[in-house]
Amino acid sequence: MSFLIAILGLAFLILIHEAGHFFASLAVGLRPRKFYVGFPPPLVKTNRKGIEYGVGMIPLGGFVTIPGMHRPIPHDVERRFARAIAENPTIAGPVDHVKRSLEAEDFAGAPAELDELEQAVRHRQLSPGAQASADKGLTELRDALGSDAYWKAPTWKRLVAIVAGPAANIALTIVLFTFLFMTVAGNATSTVATVSPELQPGVDSPAQAIGLRSGDRIVAIDGQRVKADEIADTIAGSRGEELSLTVVRAGQELVLGPVAAQRVDDRLRLGFGLEGEGLGLLPSVARAFEVTGLVAKEIVKSLGRLLTGEGRDQVSSPIGITQASSDAVQQGAESYLWVLGLISLSLALLNLLPLLPLDGGHVLFALVEGARGRFVRREVYERVSVVGLAVVLLLFFVGLSNDIGRLS
Repeated sequence: MSFLIAILGLAFLILIHEAGHFFASLAVGLRPRKFYVGFPPPLVKTNRKGIEYGVGMIPLGGFVTIPGMHRPIPHDVERRFARAIAENPTIAGPVDHVKRSLEAEDFAGAPAELDELEQAVRHRQLSPGAQASADKGLTELRDALGSDAYWKAPTWKRLVAIVAGPAANIALTIVLFTFLFMTVAGNATSTVATVSPELQPGVDSPAQAIGLRSGDRIVAIDGQRVKADEIADTIAGSRGEELSLTVVRAGQELVLGPVAAQRVDDRLRLGFGLEGEGLGLLPSVARAFEVTGLVAKEIVKSLGRLLTGEGRDQVSSPIGITQASSDAVQQGAESYLWVLGLISLSLALLNLLPLLPLDGGHVLFALVEGARGRFVRREVYERVSVVGLAVVLLLFFVGLSNDIGRLS
């Protein structure tokens, strides 16, 4: 069950991302053609005001189709109508007319040539495969030549439509963190909420080893009385020396330990979490922005370290992310919401890398084209996309190898 919840949580983050693209595109007049919850084939679908809404059979996120992401080129025509020409050579003439219009960049005259091609396709007998390819080609070309095509839009509209995806994930992170600060993560108390079984694989956490339990109230460390906000710093400053915890359990004081803290993420920890008291709305929002900024800074640093060959062991694939989410589910709703917020933020920042086909790559090209006042050649887009896709796949396989090693 925890794995299912983890998978659905990741799907929800992807859906939020795509919803950001969808609603922002609508707002600036780019008119998306499709918005699906899940991936095709569709279980149900409907068409409203020229937009196809549907629920896909594969419940893993969602997708949006924005018309005319790229300026059309003759190769687009060749690719979609090759089978139709092979089956019925009389279609070659109208296809050639459309190609010549695109070669001459006559985007005003191309729609008329496209009408001629559509009539030719409609009045020829084609196999189902050739017909489907031709129909898709006609739809793609009409979208690319339409007045609401993405590539024709002003730079600011393109930026709004693309940045909205990562922005939606960042907004979700802030909402989740705000909720947590308002409920359980505002001000720490001295009462233990959770005890981690392990901080390192195969080794009991120090808190687990000394028998610390949820509900214990920590009153002293090494015989020195401590306040709730001093507990974490006292443990972190122990320099690895053994500590004893004095706790109140069922009305009696008990001394647990001694035990040495373990170093995790450059900080000494015993492996327990404290209950928190909620804050008000405005303080919670402020804390949520603060924590989001701090975590984003650390994520960017970790991505930067990859360029120097460091931090390779910190990369995870979807398998590792799902496993971490599943573990958080087992630790409780609070832990899971923290992890979901962190993953949402990571997804946003990863998508903002200046690599095609990621959102950051589209942002970069929109800015370059806006500054130059002319479009980048399609061949450049395709070559840069190959490089970006190779980098993304490399990160995936590095993360996959790390996850396999951790799981084994």
